Amino acid sequence: MEHSGRLKRFEDPNDDFPFYDGRPAAIAGRGWALLVGAVVAAFLVLYLAPFPTLLNQVVTVALPLAALAYVAPGNLGALFRRVRGRDLALMVGFALLNFAVSLTVASVVSLVFGADANAVTAQLTQQTGSGLALFFLGTGVQLLGEELFTVLPFLAVAYIFYSRAGFSRGRSVLIAWLLSALLFGLLHLPAYDWNLVQCVFVIGSARLVLTLAYIKTKNLWVSYGAHLINDFSVFVSIVLFS
Repeated sequence: MEHSGRLKRFEDPNDDFPFYDGRPAAIAGRGWALLVGAVVAAFLVLYLAPFPTLLNQVVTVALPLAALAYVAPGNLGALFRRVRGRDLALMVGFALLNFAVSLTVASVVSLVFGADANAVTAQLTQQTGSGLALFFLGTGVQLLGEELFTVLPFLAVAYIFYSRAGFSRGRSVLIAWLLSALLFGLLHLPAYDWNLVQCVFVIGSARLVLTLAYIKTKNLWVSYGAHLINDFSVFVSIVLFS
């Protein structure tokens, strides 16, 4: 199939996003369905449980990775690339950008539409000692799962529009970027008392910044690092000033 706008400089699969164009491994339509299904199942395990535990937080990571290992054996490294010094700097930079964008959008949304607090905030103020350590450990695992919740659908949408619909690479990536951020925002509806505007605009805009870190580096560790720095900074502030 011919694709308008294909960029010849992406001959090395390590220079581009994996899987959406059949490199470094081809994933068929059923494989993508399995991957997205694993993401949905992992989400349900996390949010339908009476309360989050380290076990179901680990499942949020294990299910999507197991599905990817099944449909593209030996290619998990295409998502998790080597972290270099520049990547560490980008983690911090995107975390700061995410904080600035989130704060700005949240301020506008709260003023115009109102906002609901995440129940995690109240839980965090009641934790001490080992409970606090377990919270940070479990949250660190869960945030990695949340990156998979975004990046795998991002690649699936890029595959649909690029390899199946024949869109240009740039247009396919743009659509995948927007739709995966929207999905991520909607997944947070239970955590924010089903406040649609808050989840779509506040959480969605934050996700756009974090996914941009992945788009920039093609390395899930970088978007995860930015996500971790951003959220842990907020959580530590709550603990210190509560």
